[in-house]
Amino acid sequence: MTTAHRPTFDPARGKDAARGPAYHQRLLPAHKTLKHRQAGQGTASEHAVRDLRAELLAAERRHFAKKAGRNPDEDEEGGDHEDGVKLIEDDARGEKRKAPEDGADTELEDAREKRRRILEEAHDIDADSDRGSSDSSSDSDDSDEEDEEAELMRELARIKAERAEKAALEAAEKAALDKEQKEFDIARGNPLLNPRDFKVKRRWDDDVVFKNQARGTEDKKEKEFVNDLLRSDFHKRFMSKYVR
Repeated sequence: MTTAHRPTFDPARGKDAARGPAYHQRLLPAHKTLKHRQAGQGTASEHAVRDLRAELLAAERRHFAKKAGRNPDEDEEGGDHEDGVKLIEDDARGEKRKAPEDGADTELEDAREKRRRILEEAHDIDADSDRGSSDSSSDSDDSDEEDEEAELMRELARIKAERAEKAALEAAEKAALDKEQKEFDIARGNPLLNPRDFKVKRRWDDDVVFKNQARGTEDKKEKEFVNDLLRSDFHKRFMSKYVR
């Protein structure tokens, strides 16, 4: 049961706390130390010149080693050695290419010349066969194009004839309707021979519930003071309403 309705005879009174002064938590000192940059946040040691190419190659080796299921650390150790071995092998291959024997050169040139002659002969034969086939194909293409053109012209003529016939039918129907309407107007146009009903048509508001709501507001007279009670407006309304 609440005691809000009861009077306060002995209100609560504050007293000094025995623990000393109290402070809010947000008033206490905080963040007393500065934050320093960690590794990867642009420290002074990281501003030195970096070999981006070496880092990229090392990352590629680690990726392919991980993809192949090998240990990435071992591939990094043997990467420089493998690169040196590849360079030495490439130099050796280049020296071998630069010093061929004279006999091998002549044999190679003979083989190339023979191959070139064979290719030229084959090319001439193919050109002759292509020329003959192109002539025959061009004749057949010309005849096919002529047949297609003739078919298209016949189809165009048929479409034009159909459209002309349709336009003629529509014109005849329109002329017949116009003639019929003209005859009707001539026959029914004389009001003496054909008397019409000149009565006023029914208004749109003849069957509404509330009519003439604003009647009498147009010629509403202003109130005027008359010293004679028998000629006052109130006496006239009273007599017209209750006596007449």
